[in-house]
Amino acid sequence: MMTEHLKLISSVRCFEGEQRRYEHLSETLNCTMQFSVYLPPQALKGESVATVLWLSGLTCTDENFSAKSGAQRVAAQLGLALLIPDTSPRGDQVADDDAYDFGKGAGFYVNATESPWVDHYQMYDYITKELIELAHVQLPLNGQLSISGHSMGGHGALIMALRESNRFASVSAFAPIAHPSGCPWGVKAFSGYLGDNRETWREYDAVELLRAGKKCPPLLVDQGSDDNFLAEQLNFTLLKEAVAEHGVLAELRLQKGYDHSYYFIASFIEAHLQFHSRYLKR
Repeated sequence: MMTEHLKLISSVRCFEGEQRRYEHLSETLNCTMQFSVYLPPQALKGESVATVLWLSGLTCTDENFSAKSGAQRVAAQLGLALLIPDTSPRGDQVADDDAYDFGKGAGFYVNATESPWVDHYQMYDYITKELIELAHVQLPLNGQLSISGHSMGGHGALIMALRESNRFASVSAFAPIAHPSGCPWGVKAFSGYLGDNRETWREYDAVELLRAGKKCPPLLVDQGSDDNFLAEQLNFTLLKEAVAEHGVLAELRLQKGYDHSYYFIASFIEAHLQFHSRYLKR
């Protein structure tokens, strides 16, 4: 796998660093994948840098965060790389669904076990094993890693940090789907990808993992009070309760007047990257 070839698709100058997009053949997903990476100016001068892995939400690709968040300015100042995967496998041979919240663009960061999804939808292993290792072998990254994400990607960031707590220095999320086993988005996705046995869903549910005593790295969560998905889909209150019950080093903030959009992310991304930088540089 580590001889895998990265094809550079694009590279643009950004705050004295480079915003790049790569293509590669994924053995884990059995298809061609693309991912984005921001390399700060320090990396272009020969320094190996720490990385924040960003997981995007429903309907996104690897390009939404890099184009809309404004994160590069802060990443350049802090000397952080931003590694941004896609949200699902891609290609004509990959199974899909007509709905926006299932299939392509909605991989939910799980390893599917049900047909036809099992053939390609192994997003958990793709990110935690293949992509992270590939990026660290072929790019100037120093092995220090934190993780963040939004909505479905916030769910992904939380479960990866809880299941791989020794790998990530810190974790943050914007409006995460915190208890997917108990919301319409999650029930639909888990039923399709994982089947009807709800016991298997627990491994991909942040609230359930916290209740089971999984260790969590330092955590920061921002949630908008005017998020139209807050009541039905996100379970922010259950996340707060689970964090409090298990003594997690965490700050969970309800931001008055903010919604679910990238305007919300852009408003607080600087604080999140500064949060990660503190733990990555220890």
